[in-house]
Amino acid sequence: MDCSRCGTPLDKPGDYCLVCRTENCDAVVADCGRDRATLTFLTDEDVVGRTDITTVPEDGDETGVIELRNFAGRIADEIRRKRPEDVFVAGAHEVIRAVRADLHHDVYRVDPDDPVASVLDRRGDRALDVVEKPVREKIGGRHSTLIGDRDGQQAIRTVAGHPNVKKVIPGPIDAGGSGSRTGVRAKVTRADTNGNLRLLVRDGSSVQENRVVTTAMSRDTGERVRTDLNDALEDESLRE
Repeated sequence: MDCSRCGTPLDKPGDYCLVCRTENCDAVVADCGRDRATLTFLTDEDVVGRTDITTVPEDGDETGVIELRNFAGRIADEIRRKRPEDVFVAGAHEVIRAVRADLHHDVYRVDPDDPVASVLDRRGDRALDVVEKPVREKIGGRHSTLIGDRDGQQAIRTVAGHPNVKKVIPGPIDAGGSGSRTGVRAKVTRADTNGNLRLLVRDGSSVQENRVVTTAMSRDTGERVRTDLNDALEDESLRE
């Protein structure tokens, strides 16, 4: 494949051109299995290339951690060389979690049954506005107390860190529940007609309902953000 702007031959399809500094791929879809990841490179709605990255999973505690980290690093390296605007992932949670940790891109979860088709459908919709604010500036309201200590704060920060979230407004804490669940768990509930959401954080019998203001315009687009947020909470091992 040659660069779409200057015609320089590229080492791999979709690579960023270092000669004229032009991207030749604006999205990467990574379908991540535990032993194989298939990366598909898109420009608008056209597939410009694919590549497979494989590994042999290790069972040992230390060797398994190293092998998974190396596998995720190879996937992340392949994504970085494209310099895409968007990165979409599906598949094994432990692989996705490791890839997220190795990238500075916003990473979106998509339907694992056919991730490329899911992305193409999504890109055909009107794009949601992106909020360019630090996470700490997105969190605020009358109630400043958060349940769950560090895990509760991590749940709030995970949601606030999504690019389509404008603000997370903590609510009052209800400590009168009867739940026996231990540890902090969180989930994002169904969107309202304006695309806004609710984040429920539970810690034992206590629950806190937090309002999530998004850039979605409707219930349908809000549901898309909700799916992303719940997948992100699952990747942090906080999903209820």
